[in-house]
Amino acid sequence: MAARHLAAGAADRLARPGRRGRPPERLPRLLGDLGPTYVKGAQLLSTRADLLSPAVCDALGRLHDRVPGMSAAQLDRALSEAYPDGSAWPFRTFDRTAVAGGSIACVYRAALLDGTDVAVKLLRPGVRRAMETDFALLASGARLAERLPPLRGVPARRVVRQLGDALLRQVDLAREADSLALLRANLADLPFVRVPAPFPAAAGPGALVMEYVERLERFAPGDFGKEERRQIVRNVLRCVYRMLFIDGLVHCDMHPGNLYLGPDGSVVLLDAGFVVRLEPRVRLLFARFFMNLSLGRAAEAAESVLRSAEHVPAGCDLDAFRAEIGALVEESAGRTAGQFRLAPFATRLFDIQRRSGVAAAPEFVFPLMSLLVLEGMINDFDVDVDFQGEAIPTLLAALNG
Repeated sequence: MAARHLAAGAADRLARPGRRGRPPERLPRLLGDLGPTYVKGAQLLSTRADLLSPAVCDALGRLHDRVPGMSAAQLDRALSEAYPDGSAWPFRTFDRTAVAGGSIACVYRAALLDGTDVAVKLLRPGVRRAMETDFALLASGARLAERLPPLRGVPARRVVRQLGDALLRQVDLAREADSLALLRANLADLPFVRVPAPFPAAAGPGALVMEYVERLERFAPGDFGKEERRQIVRNVLRCVYRMLFIDGLVHCDMHPGNLYLGPDGSVVLLDAGFVVRLEPRVRLLFARFFMNLSLGRAAEAAESVLRSAEHVPAGCDLDAFRAEIGALVEESAGRTAGQFRLAPFATRLFDIQRRSGVAAAPEFVFPLMSLLVLEGMINDFDVDVDFQGEAIPTLLAALNG
């Protein structure tokens, strides 16, 4: 979350009129120079057209899948680290031109020895050390932040540590292969979702090999009609709500570089690097809160927040707390995607908790992050979709299962 705020500050400063030589077009290069942690923050921000100007969102959006690939020397180093024994080379052909470039890794097309087309994800050399340094700095900032009067009681260090652990898992490609296989198994009964199969036998340290999916289209409204756009949004929401409320294995990085449309209109999930496992207690508490929000049950929603809190101070005015949470829920319940904004809702929710001294559980960062990343893209497709109501069938299955 701190990376997001730092990236937001940079975006805001560069977007102000009158700053010569620093137009939004320079944002991708600036953030790329700062390192992968800040690029990840920018990727989240680029989906928030309701918070940033179109020029800034467009500039940040280039970081999703248009980051330059590795140089020839970097690619040679990455391949030698992944396949140090030349006799274990698993490919018949390997195209050295990247099909996608990210801040952490680049993807190349290849063919296995049996001719199977695959995508090969290779870590950029030195990326782990750079991210560890970034999060050491952010952890220091979090320690200082916790001493500020407005942030006392906010577990900033724990939030940064959890976010850092989750992002650092993105450089563990063996773990990502396992997450990809689990997501594929969990979502197998959703015919409108496709997750590429991993090929662990062809992998190496710093290399993930997976099925190559042909003819992908960017996740954008494009030429789709109104009903087609609504169906696509419903499919995405059903997929996300399934992960959040039933499986507890959550893809927290569903930005346009990782979410595509197949030629049949299916939703294609790529990159399982930022996948978080929710503990059953957290999953159920979040499900209860979201259900109460969707149905406008203010009192029950307030109780869900209290039960999920990490700390409730002695002497807290619980009646006032319940009243404020209840008022927020009543204002927000039953709104469409175009009317409901998760970012200001979450800001108000956490502000109420902060002023009351009710410390929010840091585990709630990840479900909210998954929805925040997705919210901007959903609004591009269909502002009238019932963002909350679409969750109810899945919530009922989760809470009654």
